Amino acid sequence: LKMTRLEFYLPLHILLAACLCHSIKAPTTSSLQSFKTDLFYFYHSLLLADGKETTIHLLKDIPKRYYFVLEESRVLSPFTITVTPCDVPIEWSILMHKASASFLEKGTQGDTQEVSKSPKAPSMVSTIFNYKGNSVETYMGMSSHAALYMLELLSTERDTHITVYLTTDTTSGHIYPELPMDPRIDVIAIRHTTVTLTWKHSPSVLQHRENIQYCLLVNEKHNYKSLCAAETAIRSSGMKLPPTLALSLSPYLLEPQQVMILSNSELSIINKGSSGEVRQTCMGTKNTYTVPALTPSTQYYFDVFVVNLLTNASAAYTGTFARTLKEPEPKVMELKDGKVIQVVLEGKKQKSYSLQYQARYKKIQFTFQLCRGQVRVHITKNGKTVALENISGLKYFSLKGKLLDTYLVQLRATEESNSSVKVQVSPQSHKPLFPLLPESLKIKSFSKLRTCNSVTIAWLGTQEESKYCVYKRRIEEAQVWRELQSADRCSGPESRHKSEKVLCKYFYDLNLQRAVTTETIKGLDAGTLYLFDVYLFGPSGIPVRYHSKVVKTRKKC
Repeated sequence: LKMTRLEFYLPLHILLAACLCHSIKAPTTSSLQSFKTDLFYFYHSLLLADGKETTIHLLKDIPKRYYFVLEESRVLSPFTITVTPCDVPIEWSILMHKASASFLEKGTQGDTQEVSKSPKAPSMVSTIFNYKGNSVETYMGMSSHAALYMLELLSTERDTHITVYLTTDTTSGHIYPELPMDPRIDVIAIRHTTVTLTWKHSPSVLQHRENIQYCLLVNEKHNYKSLCAAETAIRSSGMKLPPTLALSLSPYLLEPQQVMILSNSELSIINKGSSGEVRQTCMGTKNTYTVPALTPSTQYYFDVFVVNLLTNASAAYTGTFARTLKEPEPKVMELKDGKVIQVVLEGKKQKSYSLQYQARYKKIQFTFQLCRGQVRVHITKNGKTVALENISGLKYFSLKGKLLDTYLVQLRATEESNSSVKVQVSPQSHKPLFPLLPESLKIKSFSKLRTCNSVTIAWLGTQEESKYCVYKRRIEEAQVWRELQSADRCSGPESRHKSEKVLCKYFYDLNLQRAVTTETIKGLDAGTLYLFDVYLFGPSGIPVRYHSKVVKTRKKC
C-alpha cells in the first residue's frame, strides 16, 4: 500500500469489488446507489500509515477521514488504533465497509419488482467504534477477512491537532511505552518549597531501560492527559518550546523566556509566560523525585510521562496535585529608640526576620549597616509600604508620620549564604550613632608608588573631623576571593590582632574636593600580598569599615 493518494484512486473501485462482491453477478440499481454513496466517503479519504504516528490537523466542524485496508487471513488478525487529542475534546469513529450478500443475491435473481418493494437497501458502511473526549483512547480490533476501514475525526469546539497511531503488527512491540496496572502518582512528602512524588515503574522501563525515561511536568493550572496536550497549552500561553517537549536530551537553542538547568543528570526546563511558570524535568528511570524551589502556600499540578526516546511517543500517568505548606510567620522583635541590634539570617534555615517599632516621634530615621551577604529591606507604616530596597554598606531612611504609627521592618536574605545587618531606629533630632560617611568607601593604591618594602594607599574623608585607623596583614593568593567575599563589614578593630595595627590619624576638610588623605606603609616584605583595611570612627565610637584592598609589593627593585 505504499502509493500516493492519486495512484490509489483508480484501483480503489477494483479493490472494493474484489473484497465485497466475490460471487455477485449483477447488483440491483438501489444497491449500486448505496455502494456509490459509501464509496464517495472512502474515495475522499487519505491513506492512514501503518506502524507510524501521524499528526493530523482538524478544522472546526469539518470532518476528516482516513482509510486503511486489512488483507484476508486464515486466522484472526489483530490491529490497534490510538488517538491522542492535543487540545480540546474531539469525536472519532471507526467505520467498516461491508455489503449485505443476501440482499445483493436477491438482485441477481431478476426479481426487480420485489427489490423495488423491499425496504430501504441496507447500508454498506457500519460503525464499529466511536468516542468523544480529550483522553488518549485505543481501539483494539480483530479481522480474518479482507476489509476496508475508515477513521472519521471531528472537532466541534475549535481548530486543533491530534496524533493517530495504527498498527497491524502487534508482535513487534509497542511504539507507546506501557503503563503499570496502577498508573497513579503518589505524593509522599510536602514541605514549604518542595513536594516529593513517587510512581510505579512502567513495564517498558524494566524491559528497555536504555530507551525509556520519565519526564515530569509541573504547573499551577491543571493536569494534562497527554504530553501532546501539555505542549499545545504551553504554546498557546505564549511560551515557545523546542520541537519536542521533554523527550530527548539532545541540545537545542532555548528561547529568552526559557531557563535550562542540568544537575545530577536531570534536565530541567523552566518556561516563563503570561499564564505562569511551567517546569519540565526528565530524570531518567528514577521513579521517585523531589520537586525543588516551589512557592509556599501554592497549589501545583504534577504529570509524569513515560517516554520512548527512539520514537518520541509517550504515555501519561494519572496526574495529581498538592499544595505546598504555608511559610511560617517570621519572628517579630520590638525595636527601641536609639538601640542597635544585629540580625543574622542563616541562609537556607531562616531567610527573613521582622522588627516592629511604635513611633514616639513624628519624624524618625531607620539606619541599616550591612555586615555580610545581601539583604532586602521592606518597611511598612500601618500596613502600607514606605520603603523597599536592597541595601549595601550604610543606608538611612528618614520617615514622617504620626505619633504611635506602627512600623514593620522585614529583612530578607537574597542569597543562600549567611547574611547579617545592624539596625537602629531613632528620632531625626537624635545624635547620629554612625559617623558621617564619605562619597565612597573604596581604598585606592598607587601602582607607581609601590616598592619592594612599601605601598601607598589613599581614601576619602568628610567635612567632619573623624578618627581613621589603618590595619594590614599578609594574605595568600588562594585566600583573596574568600576573604573579600566573607568579610564582616560591621566588625571593628577589636577583632584584629594588635600586631596588624599600622596607625591612627585624625583629619577633615571643609572642601570635599580636598578631603582626601594618603598614607605610605613601610617595612613590608618584597613580592608579598597584603590586605589593608581602614576604619572610620564617629562621635559615638561605632566604626565603619572601608572596603578591603589587596596590594602586592614589588618582587624586584
